[in-house]
Amino acid sequence: MIAIIDYGMGNLYSVSKALERMDVDYFISSEEAELEKADGYILPGVGSFKDAMAILNETGLTSFIQKIAANGKPLLGICLGMQLLFEESEENGLANGLSLLPGKVVKIPENTNGISLKVPHMGWNELDIRNENRLLSGIEKGYAYFVHSYYVETDAADTLLATAEYGVDVPAVVGRGNVFGTQFHPEKSSELGLAILKNFVQIVKEA
Repeated sequence: MIAIIDYGMGNLYSVSKALERMDVDYFISSEEAELEKADGYILPGVGSFKDAMAILNETGLTSFIQKIAANGKPLLGICLGMQLLFEESEENGLANGLSLLPGKVVKIPENTNGISLKVPHMGWNELDIRNENRLLSGIEKGYAYFVHSYYVETDAADTLLATAEYGVDVPAVVGRGNVFGTQFHPEKSSELGLAILKNFVQIVKEA
């Protein structure tokens, strides 16, 4: 059973519909007692990093998410949910994240090597697979759908499973142990996105 963590800033509808199309058992909740029953978790997110962390801290979900990750339960962050997995963000002022993965969230530069970029970055970009991982099982290349103004900077090359080029190398898929994340929206990324979600479901079953 997979739980979609509801903290008021996630695109719950599209994620839940993707799981329904895959015939996956899931539930949506913000209550720790109910969330405890799940075997794996999806942390979606749309909006500001600082606002999201304020809600997670106020509701006690910060410590809960850190606990389930430490206990080895699979966790998948999507878009802002992926960024929250890291140590801190500069969006709307410096804010601490969940610190499950090493790195900092910074704004996409609007000009790189004299080339102007539209921010937010919106649209389809090709993935460059960097490291083998069960989350990417069966995936060698493909395009994913991105909508974001900030990206992760990290020196931990082992966590970079795939990147996408947008003036800078944007970490597109990250993972370490039982903690995973996609900067893009897999539920909106056609067959490639569904393949990643199916792989995550399999990871949850095996765990």
